Amino acid sequence: MSLPPLYALRAFEAAARLESFSKAAAVLNITPGAVSRHIRTLEAWFECELFQRNGPRVKVSEAGRILASQLTESFLGIEQACYAFKSNNLQLRLKAPSTLTMRWLLDVLNAFRENHTTPRVEITSVWMDTDSVDFMREPYDCAILLGKGDFGDSTESRLLFSEWLIPVCSPALLEKAKHHLPDCELIHPSPDRRDWRRWLNKTGRLPALDLTGGKVFDTLEQGNLAALSGHGVSVGDLLLSLDAINSGLLALPFSEAVATGEGYYLVWPRHSGKTRHIELLLNWLKLHVPGLPDKTLSYVKNA
Repeated sequence: MSLPPLYALRAFEAAARLESFSKAAAVLNITPGAVSRHIRTLEAWFECELFQRNGPRVKVSEAGRILASQLTESFLGIEQACYAFKSNNLQLRLKAPSTLTMRWLLDVLNAFRENHTTPRVEITSVWMDTDSVDFMREPYDCAILLGKGDFGDSTESRLLFSEWLIPVCSPALLEKAKHHLPDCELIHPSPDRRDWRRWLNKTGRLPALDLTGGKVFDTLEQGNLAALSGHGVSVGDLLLSLDAINSGLLALPFSEAVATGEGYYLVWPRHSGKTRHIELLLNWLKLHVPGLPDKTLSYVKNA
């Protein structure tokens, strides 16, 4: 649908809000005569009277009042959108899974902020059964997701680091878990119990181990916390568990770490207007990815 001139709508809205052609002219830096001409243009376009004129005095008509209230709200929305867009040019809104955020990302982003004034990274940490993002419907500029690198044709993605699974427990349960795992309470970090299944299938250990019991959680972080508190033996992400392992809070009853074939990727929309900021963040994240430990562990790929 064709629209009347935007500058005429703006002049009318100011005149109706201020109830004066001269005040509107001063605000818009034009003459009162120009305001009057703009309003007559609109009256011709809408085929109705927007102002009632009584000599030099003018009063908004009922039709004008209705139009003015809608225009005021609309111009305010445009102003807020422009302000938000200007502010967001210096901001990156990042979506990330909760375990990754708590075990690695928060510290890395704190260091990023200390070394870069822009962009400002605003992180939202969420639980996701299957890591995903919809940039058309969700308010994010980029995301860190666990997957195999296929996040849709409309996105770009770069691998940060791969996922390696390994059993973890409290130091008090270490010997029992190492020699009598079937007698231990198993902790499952996901409802489908896939993490224990992946590790057992690839290592060939304990093929008859019963996976139907135990404690079931939603995230690796919850599984780690339960294991750390002595509630059983969980499967953790080796790289995200390193701090707890190195500090002695978690122990490794077995030496085999299993690659799941998945990894953590930085993902963003193709042709994003914030690509330069995203690439700056990407380079920082890649510089601070946790490294695989060199101590007596074996790494089993293609789980």
